[in-house]
Amino acid sequence: MALIDTHSHLYHEDYTAEIDAIILAAKQDGISHIFLPNIDVDTIEPMLLLADKFPDYCIPLMGLHPTSVDENYLSQLETIENELTKRSYCGIGEIGIDLYWDKTHLIEQQNAFRIQIQWAIDLQLPIVIHVRNSFRETMEVLHEFDPKDLSGVFHSFCGTSDEAQEILKLDRFYLGINGIVTFKNSDLGNTLRAVPLDRIVLETDSPYLTPAPYRGKRNHPSYLKLIATKLSEVYELPIENIYETTTNNAKSLFRNSF
Repeated sequence: MALIDTHSHLYHEDYTAEIDAIILAAKQDGISHIFLPNIDVDTIEPMLLLADKFPDYCIPLMGLHPTSVDENYLSQLETIENELTKRSYCGIGEIGIDLYWDKTHLIEQQNAFRIQIQWAIDLQLPIVIHVRNSFRETMEVLHEFDPKDLSGVFHSFCGTSDEAQEILKLDRFYLGINGIVTFKNSDLGNTLRAVPLDRIVLETDSPYLTPAPYRGKRNHPSYLKLIATKLSEVYELPIENIYETTTNNAKSLFRNSF
């Protein structure tokens, strides 16, 4: 059985000295692929170095994270758009709207989101959406586009049942589920019982959101097994079903990578 980590920042400096061992452990634990979303212009080089060191295993995306959007966002977008002409990418991400830390640049975040959605449409690539304290603002921008032209994943979904059902109306979108589902104070498991398993992909968001019982420590792709185990409990299905369905979902989402 194999699992796919659809969202990991393994190029983070926290991993540099141990990256070979971490990748080896992930492979031994049945992680068949790891997808790497970009953050900003400064993370492009370390992300691509990792992708080139482990080709066809660590697979890069390209985008500008909403918390990296500031008054100079157009300059960053120009650099990132240029990167899209240099090599093949599997998706546009991590993009979206984040109003948790700072609402100062909401207009700029919305515009950066629009621009990058259009890139995805033009290149026929999925989008990886970051949503934090911004579900309504995010959906308003998405609804400016024809849903038939879009596919993607709502990364790190931890929203309400109503929000989940609204996402499910977008036929080509998935919910990205990570360690949050294992947290004792999370109601995500109950929310997911009304979400078909064939609309879920797994992710770690390493080095963040480490699942229980390792919460508070640095995350690893190998911990994807803990998330799969929790979903087996949530859906009351054999673990093999979780592995097979979520892996097939990831392959469908990032179909140009397989």
